[in-house]
Amino acid sequence: MKLVPVLLLLSLSVQARDLQEVLRAVEQRYNKASTLEAQFEQRYLAQGRPRRAESGTLSLRKPGRMRWQYTQPSGKLFICDGKWIWFYSPAENRAERAPLKEADDFRAPLAFLLGRLDFRRTFGDFELRESGADSVIIALPKSDRLPYTRVEFQIAPDNSIRRLLVRGVDGADMEFLFTGERLNVPVSDSAFRFTPPAGAEIVDAAER
Repeated sequence: MKLVPVLLLLSLSVQARDLQEVLRAVEQRYNKASTLEAQFEQRYLAQGRPRRAESGTLSLRKPGRMRWQYTQPSGKLFICDGKWIWFYSPAENRAERAPLKEADDFRAPLAFLLGRLDFRRTFGDFELRESGADSVIIALPKSDRLPYTRVEFQIAPDNSIRRLLVRGVDGADMEFLFTGERLNVPVSDSAFRFTPPAGAEIVDAAER
């Protein structure tokens, strides 16, 4: 009977150590990178609404810059230039902007790639699961005032982030699937500058 608590403690310590190893390996991979490019598929999953999927190319550069260039739908664009976040909708020919520090977009859980990745500083609690050869990190936010309640990171054997799922406070999910990730590739400064198309309406997000 005395072996049961001992075995339980050993099991918990192994699980905790495995979680720490996965967190550390992912942090080391991305903290050493200055740029990143990958193909993405973005899915919106909300109960009672049609499933919507979009796709394109993601480019990141430290510190504080990212570009989501959509090919489906063509022309849609999301840019962070380190100070401002821009979202351009070609269907409406309208560009919305917001200060980076005030943005509450669902991409916020991925913004850790723009600086120094520190899971423990960004999130409050964790759970580690296995999915085939991949590891799945379930991370909970530190505050209930954030626009999401749960974030799942699916980690490939090479410690790259293969999938990111963000659950919003309304219960809706936004899922990102990443393929073809390349680290430390040349990325032009111009990729992170937004020039509004002719005739585009410019709207401050705070005024909506």
